[in-house]
Amino acid sequence: MAELARQVGFGLASRGKISEIVEWAEWARRKGLHSIWMHDSLYERDAVTYASALANQVPEIRIALGALSSYTRHPVLTAMTISALDEAAPNRIILGLGTALPLRLAQMGIPYNPNAGVESVSQAIDTLRAMWNGQRIPSAAPNLPPIQAMFPPVHHVPIYIAAYRTPFLQLAGAKADGYLARPCESISNLKRLLPKLRQAALDAGRDAHVIHVAGYLLTHVDKSRREALNRAKREPFVIYMMSVLSDFSLRQAGFDIELRNKIAVAWRAEDYHAAAELIPDEMLDAFMLVGTRDQVAEGAQRFHDAGMNLPIIQPVLQEEAQVKAALDAAELYGSVAPRAASIAERQTETIAIPSRQAPGLLDNRLTLSEKVWRRASAYYEIARPFSMSASAMSVLAAGALAWMDGLFDWILFLAALVGALCLHIGTNITNEIFDVRNGVDTITSPRASQAILKGRVQEREAFALVGAFFGIAALTGLYMFLERGWGVLAFGVVGLIAGYMYTAPPLEYKYRAAGLPLVFLMFGPLMTLGTYFVVTGAFSWAALIVSVPVGLLVTAILHGNEWRDIADDKRYGIGTLSSWMGGKRAYRVYVSLIVAAYIALALAVLFGWLPTETLLAMLSLPLFVRAIRNAELGVLGQQRAIAMIDLQTAQLQALFGFLLVAGLLWAAWAMMPK
Repeated sequence: MAELARQVGFGLASRGKISEIVEWAEWARRKGLHSIWMHDSLYERDAVTYASALANQVPEIRIALGALSSYTRHPVLTAMTISALDEAAPNRIILGLGTALPLRLAQMGIPYNPNAGVESVSQAIDTLRAMWNGQRIPSAAPNLPPIQAMFPPVHHVPIYIAAYRTPFLQLAGAKADGYLARPCESISNLKRLLPKLRQAALDAGRDAHVIHVAGYLLTHVDKSRREALNRAKREPFVIYMMSVLSDFSLRQAGFDIELRNKIAVAWRAEDYHAAAELIPDEMLDAFMLVGTRDQVAEGAQRFHDAGMNLPIIQPVLQEEAQVKAALDAAELYGSVAPRAASIAERQTETIAIPSRQAPGLLDNRLTLSEKVWRRASAYYEIARPFSMSASAMSVLAAGALAWMDGLFDWILFLAALVGALCLHIGTNITNEIFDVRNGVDTITSPRASQAILKGRVQEREAFALVGAFFGIAALTGLYMFLERGWGVLAFGVVGLIAGYMYTAPPLEYKYRAAGLPLVFLMFGPLMTLGTYFVVTGAFSWAALIVSVPVGLLVTAILHGNEWRDIADDKRYGIGTLSSWMGGKRAYRVYVSLIVAAYIALALAVLFGWLPTETLLAMLSLPLFVRAIRNAELGVLGQQRAIAMIDLQTAQLQALFGFLLVAGLLWAAWAMMPK
């Protein structure tokens, strides 16, 4: 195990796969971090279970539970839990104790009184230490024998008190091994609290320096400070944390309490877009670490300078890329001194707010390979590749039918596939250009791509991409026209016009409630029949029938997107079909579209229009069930359930389409002479 020059912890919420948490803890161990802190948050998963997995599978690194509640876990139970963990990881367990947020306790119907809360934590500390030492403790009920711990004495387990009110600080100074600053603590408030902690230790006859100070530092890392701020503001957890900041913390950091109240109203209404727009950059700077790896490490240094012995870096987004970036920042803090320029910047700062970075400054620091990767990833984002299955499956289904009919032509099929994909990519980019122009997309919109908004792709560059992809589609169309004649020209011209004018003037039919029926026609009958005609030179009723379930699911992708964005579309006067019909009717239409796709396939097989093997597509039903369940939660007001409904529906459509094509090929193979 490596060893860093300074102690730094890493915080993880108790969510996601336990195997991932174990893997990330192993990364932290290899980097030499001091400890992994499992955040015990009500209504997520049990932190103790995750800590048990870490204790048994990750050696050397310390494992902290921060913080268990004296209200929801009786201290006797906590003593038993820590005893078992200490057996698995001797001398490596740390315990954080607190009461939990009053808001969360109230949701469970548990009454909370501030003074009683302090007494609850104090009694818990006494009970824990007595039981760990093998001492008997009096029974809570009279005339019953005392409690005797039935486990061996526990190694020393440091106890940190997680709280911010003065009585808790005094308790930490008098009894605890450490103080655990809450998430979203500001440096100005931390500087105000720590003298009280030290004075309480002195009053209790203790050395003030033995009280260790740790604290969760919520973190989001990105290539630039601007991108990090924009992404963090869209996270519901960040919005929630900004909505529960205390009055005193806000005043200490120089913010109006009314701002917090407005954010809280938007959070309770699950209007995350409105909430995100209310949060100024300075608010995140005061209560979080947001920026590049260097900037996050420098932010942790500022907390260290304010008296925090153990910064606990906790990524807001608990996904692999963010975990890696946050671990890099933690390692940088623990192993190297801040850059000279940053020291100079701190000498001129009055509070812990990172200096603003000039636009383009980051790009000048990137290597050539990083610049190439950055540009390629921007193009990838604006192309929205997750949606490509919408056009690919129509072409593949038509090709499979042509194969089954013995009329397949590889070159014409590939031309049709390339043309359809390029037409689709050009449409996606055009859509983003005009959504930005019309003010539909903002930096906090929950959409698939924000490459233009973030400046990663300039508008003129985006138009050049549109021209390139539509140009390739036109060239493949010209080849198909030369091979199949005028019929192909009709399909191609309609496709180009419909793709470009989805959001572009003069038609802009997405904004005129015509998007759903026209998308069904384009990605269903038009693309399927057109591909079959190109490949075979003939018309097929079977191709028309296959196009129905495929087209319905593609339409459901678009409709799910419009349903999710009703509030934004109404705000900007965008007349989608969903915004006209309202949320409840939009929900019914969404469910009807995906149900109808399965019914259409079943009926086609029942009447003999499609081979029985195409029922293989029914294996996609688990994703169908997920879509229905999330749609039900969405119509009940849980907006987060449909935040990714377009992507989830695209996954359903892709799996359904892939299995349908596989069924057609299976049927074609069965028809071949043996």
